Amino acid sequence: MARVLSSDEAKSAIKQIQTIINNGLSEQISALNTQGSILKDPNNWDGPLAEQFRNSTWPDTSQALEQAKTQLGELQQQLQTIADNIFTAGGAS
Repeated sequence: MARVLSSDEAKSAIKQIQTIINNGLSEQISALNTQGSILKDPNNWDGPLAEQFRNSTWPDTSQALEQAKTQLGELQQQLQTIADNIFTAGGAS
């Protein structure tokens, strides 16, 4: 038989994750991407450091931000199931 455990810390953590995601984390990631796109435009910023930002720093960062946003969306879809499992394991109604 598998061990089933649901501590108060687990219950609190799932609620905190839901709160963080639901209070605009994805929107903040989109805002970062928007500002980075403005900064990479040579009409807004140019020079050797700007070229480095445009050609290496920003593409890697932008890709990581988009991946994080996608993964947050997937996590958000799973949160209710996770919460239900945690609360059921802990005997909460």
